[in-house]
Amino acid sequence: MTVSDFTILLGGPIEPTERLKTAVDASRSIAADGGMRHAAMLSLKPELWVGDFDSSADLPLDAAPDVPRQPYPAQKNLTDGEIAIEEALKRGASRLILVGALAGERSDHALMHLLIALSLSRQGIHVALSSGWEEAWPLVPGRSLTLDLPQGSLFSVLGFSALTGLSIQGARYPLDGFDLPFGSSRTISNVAEGPVTVSLMSGDAILLARPYDFTGA
Repeated sequence: MTVSDFTILLGGPIEPTERLKTAVDASRSIAADGGMRHAAMLSLKPELWVGDFDSSADLPLDAAPDVPRQPYPAQKNLTDGEIAIEEALKRGASRLILVGALAGERSDHALMHLLIALSLSRQGIHVALSSGWEEAWPLVPGRSLTLDLPQGSLFSVLGFSALTGLSIQGARYPLDGFDLPFGSSRTISNVAEGPVTVSLMSGDAILLARPYDFTGA
C-alpha cells in the first residue's frame, strides 16, 4: 500500500475474509456513515467520518471519538459514499477499494457504486469493490486486467453497454475479440482456471468475481 491507496468504508454488509483484509492492509481510510462499523474488524483507523449519520445511529455515542466527523444534512445532492470518495480524491487518492459497496438492502446504492467505479476508472483512478465474498473491478477499454482468482471460482463480466473486442483468458469459457450485445448473458458464470486476464476494445463493463464460490467447478 502507498499513501495514495484509500479504503472507503460503506454501509453494505461485508465478510472480513483474508482476501479482503490483505487488500486493505495498511491503507488510509475514510468511513461513510454506517461504514464505520467495519473499521475495527479490518484493523483500519479512518482519518475522517462523513455522512448524515442516520445509518450509524445504533453505534455508541462515543464510537471512534478520535476520528474527525464531517456531518452533512440528510437532504443532500450526494450519497455519503460519494462524499467519502470525493474526500479521498482531495487527499490524493489514486487507488480506491470500496468496501461494503455490494449487495445489502439498497440495490440502488450497490448499482450506483458500480457506476461510480466505472466513471472513476475512465478518469484514471484504479477502483475495486468488495464485500469480502464478492469482488468487482471496472474494465477499461484498451487496458487488460489480470486477477489472481482461485482455480474453480466463479466470475462474470457484466456489460453496461454493448462491448467490442472482449477477450477472456485463463477461464473455462475463453473469448477472443468477441462482440457482446448489450443485455446478453453470454458472459455470466464463467469459471477461473488460474489467473484470469480480461480486456476489451470498447464499452463499459464490470468483472464481478466470487472467489469463495466453487459451485461452477
